[in-house]
Amino acid sequence: MDAQSRGRADDIDPADQWVLNPHTGNYELRLDQSAEESPVAARTATAADSGHGDGARSTSPREGSGRRGAGSREGSGDTPRREVPGQRSRRSSQRGGRGAEAAATSGRRKRKAPKARRKKALLWTGGVLAFLLVAASLGAYLLYARLNGNISTVDIGKQGNKNVLSDGPMNILIIGTDKRTGKGNEGYGDKDSPGHAETTILFHVSEDRTNATALSIPRDLKTRIPECETKQPDGSTVVVPGIEKERFNVTLGQDGRDPGCTMKTVAEITGVEADHFMMVDFNAVKELTTAVNGVPVCMAKPVKDPKSHLDLPAGPSTVQGEQALALLRTRSSFGNSSDLDRIKVQQQFLGSMIRQMKSNDTLTNPKKLFDLADAATKSLTVDQGIGSANKLMTLAQELGKVDTKNITFVTLPVKDNPDEPKPITVVVDEVRAEPLFAMIRSDTSLTEVKQQKKAAKSKQAALLKGPKAEPADVRVDVLNGGEIPGAAGATVTWLQNQQGVLKSANKANAPEKIKKTTLEYAPNQADQARALAEMMGLPATALKPGTADAEGLQAMVLTLGGDFKGAGIPITGPAKIPENIEKASADKEVCAE
Repeated sequence: MDAQSRGRADDIDPADQWVLNPHTGNYELRLDQSAEESPVAARTATAADSGHGDGARSTSPREGSGRRGAGSREGSGDTPRREVPGQRSRRSSQRGGRGAEAAATSGRRKRKAPKARRKKALLWTGGVLAFLLVAASLGAYLLYARLNGNISTVDIGKQGNKNVLSDGPMNILIIGTDKRTGKGNEGYGDKDSPGHAETTILFHVSEDRTNATALSIPRDLKTRIPECETKQPDGSTVVVPGIEKERFNVTLGQDGRDPGCTMKTVAEITGVEADHFMMVDFNAVKELTTAVNGVPVCMAKPVKDPKSHLDLPAGPSTVQGEQALALLRTRSSFGNSSDLDRIKVQQQFLGSMIRQMKSNDTLTNPKKLFDLADAATKSLTVDQGIGSANKLMTLAQELGKVDTKNITFVTLPVKDNPDEPKPITVVVDEVRAEPLFAMIRSDTSLTEVKQQKKAAKSKQAALLKGPKAEPADVRVDVLNGGEIPGAAGATVTWLQNQQGVLKSANKANAPEKIKKTTLEYAPNQADQARALAEMMGLPATALKPGTADAEGLQAMVLTLGGDFKGAGIPITGPAKIPENIEKASADKEVCAE
């Protein structure tokens, strides 16, 4: 960046870290920190002490803060240095116009070296969340305006969460598209394609932020795509009709569908609603892997794929740019050449990239971190709830609490499509998938972690402990506040015929739809509530005790919510991930087979 483009005070970056390198004649960004005073600051302080310094130049205490310019690393202390014109006077006005005496004092003061930034960051599909890692690490030194200008947003209407954070668990949908934008991408994907949902991961972060589950959804999954509303550039809304038995990847791009349509489809499949989405294209993989000087990978055997041009030897390698993209796109090099085997390789790659991003080599290199942030945001599209650098930094600080070893990758359980003579696509394997969905919905970790339960949460869990009434003594009215027609009647039939709860009654539809199933009961009905909770697999959070005892034949009220998937299907999942579900940890290195 030259002096002409930085000459005016109004053009100075908020971080105010630009100095002139006398060897190149260019203004350069000071990204490193030091406990020593820079030559510029030292001379300014000396001038102030002698009474001959420029008061405006010595006003800011940052002059003695020990920050070095890029030029101070290359030249000697005797080499003259110049600062960006108008830089110090602007600081003086911002700090309230302190006098010359205060300025001289601040010029001599040396600030303590800042403490090392915490390593709180996270990265997902193709490096989409490298920006979050960078934001959390660089903090105040981010060039906010530049990064903010890189981010694109999509208005997804009623879908998602308008707030950045959620008090409970958080769900973020990561979408990697095959859109052919950017230099060098002309040979990829379908010509003139608006981009499909080629790589999709539902990233669930636990309420206590101790663990996360990354659920990969196959692009070739045949499923129902529900009707969805899309916002047009002129502010109007267009309803895209639903479609039965279609490939999942057309939830985006086809017939004008936007990421909100993909979010709605994922919610219908899993029962989990995403708070936000993040979408990237081919460039994210190429640019981010290049920015970190490559990602370590391991091949169980030599790989040479003429279609993707992937050429790797057996054993460890480092891939970046085109080669990294080729690894993520190849289908014929691993397993039985299916999309499911490609997903396994993608998960292994992402785990390695997370480790690379959190390594000291990356975290201690401010310039590398900035390059990552710049590259990531150029390829990033998000919903308006997180549509700024500041909002993404807030999200980073929250998600960065998750330990890498507690990030678990799993793939949506599927089976061959029975409607195809020679199966090419797959469908959801309900028997294996439903327990996994239930674990995510009930915020049950797929890894063994030490839960840090708050007092209030422990008190809520205690509601499930204690004596339970006999089924014949349980009296409950059932209402349907979910999406399944006839759910209340089906549940009553199941309770009476399968569980022996003869005093259950169908009260039809609830006044309004609710996301979570609830059970309201009086204090003297606690034993009945515990019995019903055990039958239906209700979580402790579903129990809503009242304050006054029930009188006479008063019944408890069970309102089925969006998390209800059918009579006899537990609301909560198993305590541990079923053995027939493959999983992978982000902190383990595995050789692709």
